[in-house]
Amino acid sequence: MTEPEFTARGVRIGKRLRSLTRAGQVRIANGRLELLTSYGTEIDSAPVRTVRAARPWFASADRATAELNGTRYTLTMGSDAPPLGIAPPPARLPGPPTTGLTAARRFIEAVRHAGGRRD
Repeated sequence: MTEPEFTARGVRIGKRLRSLTRAGQVRIANGRLELLTSYGTEIDSAPVRTVRAARPWFASADRATAELNGTRYTLTMGSDAPPLGIAPPPARLPGPPTTGLTAARRFIEAVRHAGGRRD
């Protein structure tokens, strides 16, 4: 199994006005975008090249929308801060440095990159 191209945990996933999960997971791996519940159950998935992802102009910077199989989902990425009672991560994590992009913006860029779009 290959390494996922993008993973975000603790994502609030909603459809219209209904919240499907408050601690879900968004994963891009093997050319597919998967929306998962906190238990790992699949909410929806689709090939990345068919997914439309954007950030609504009226929403905060931590929100994005993803349209999979004709259904629009609202994704609230939140912060990468650990929950209360859990020790914070080390100050410097290995891997590529972040360039100040929010999790929602990184998600949109990952969808465009994995889908082969450069717009």
